[in-house]
Amino acid sequence: MPARSRLMAAAVTAAACLGAQALSDTAAVAADEVVSRGVTIPAFYSPPTTLPAANGTLIRTEPLPLALSLPGLDGPLPGTATRLMYKSTDSNGRPVAVTGAYIEPAAAWQGDGPRPLVAVAPGTMGQGDQCAASMGLEHPLNLNGQTVSVGYEDLAIYRLLAKGIAVVVTDYAGLGATDRLHTYVNRVDEGHAVLDAVRAARSVGGASITSASRVGLFGYSQGGGATASAAELQSSYAPDVTLAGTYAGAPPADLTSVTKAIDGSELAGALGWSLNGFLQSDPSLKPIAEAHLNAAGKTALSDLSTMCVGDALFGYGYAKSTKWTTDGRSISDIIAATPALQAFLDSQRIGTLKPSGPVRLATGLSDNLVPHGQARQLAVDWCKKGADVTYKGVVLPNVGSALLNHFAPLLTDQGDAISWLTDRLSGKKAASNCWSMPAQL
Repeated sequence: MPARSRLMAAAVTAAACLGAQALSDTAAVAADEVVSRGVTIPAFYSPPTTLPAANGTLIRTEPLPLALSLPGLDGPLPGTATRLMYKSTDSNGRPVAVTGAYIEPAAAWQGDGPRPLVAVAPGTMGQGDQCAASMGLEHPLNLNGQTVSVGYEDLAIYRLLAKGIAVVVTDYAGLGATDRLHTYVNRVDEGHAVLDAVRAARSVGGASITSASRVGLFGYSQGGGATASAAELQSSYAPDVTLAGTYAGAPPADLTSVTKAIDGSELAGALGWSLNGFLQSDPSLKPIAEAHLNAAGKTALSDLSTMCVGDALFGYGYAKSTKWTTDGRSISDIIAATPALQAFLDSQRIGTLKPSGPVRLATGLSDNLVPHGQARQLAVDWCKKGADVTYKGVVLPNVGSALLNHFAPLLTDQGDAISWLTDRLSGKKAASNCWSMPAQL
């Protein structure tokens, strides 16, 4: 099947599974609302000029209608959702408003102790504000002719809710919130956003979680990097958030390796999101980008800054960064030859700190988009630091598509990941398999 046909088939399949919800352009837009690729971003997502001092403080909330919801005797199934905006701190030490959602489950918690909480860190959604995971709960498929966004994290969220686990999901810094660009794969921004989401959830009116509720983290791909980073940063940034367990699936721990892998793949657009995020985090890198990017490259970065995953698949699938540079070198080659870029990517490396609490790290052996080798190395690095790590290499065939090689373990391993995390939330001890790492692929 031709590449473009495979991408179209994937989009059609997603629509059939999730139920397409077409969003029409809005004729009248309020002054404090933003329009991104024809989607009006509600005024809720525009942060105030002054933010609270304390991290995790709720700035505002409102009811969030779930698109996939059924009436139940004890309330709507799977639960009642609240849209959130809360305060966090970015990698430069500046205050930032982050949006997300808290869902109070209708199901009773059957495990030990009070109802637990899981913070879900979404996988790659894109960089346009309309791609935010909290919006994906309301519109599982955002399709209007200008953008395609699929709320694929809804599946994991609903599986957790079905077990009686409360869920808070973060949109990350700049995704949803309209005051800045999303700093895609910035480990500090993402780790802080995850930990502060936990703090924010504890203050939601009507939430059944308490200070005694065990806390877990769940994320795959970009989300796996975010939860891995949060587990590393917890002891210094959020000592009040004790982690019962962290699931980090396919984490992009080494961005030098990941940057090389995504170049020319179906998800080559993620390279543009990464570069945009780097420049947002460290403006001193902008002269370097200006010197090396040609007109096509600058146009791509601007275009991608408002795109979701679906848009990037159709618009930039299989794009090669050699077409974006003034001298025809790849972005990876330019990074390798530029000490400032190397230093920035080195600062994003996950694995230099010991994570708090038990961690389950899973990676597909055939994953060549977020390469298996660098994810496995993260487990090795953590084990060397004495961390409690349960490592799993997911064995699946290489199907010839980097995107499918990466996406398949998300689905095939999700049940085991949720079961492992549920055990940690019930107070059961994890069994680290660091001792067997030398024999594991």
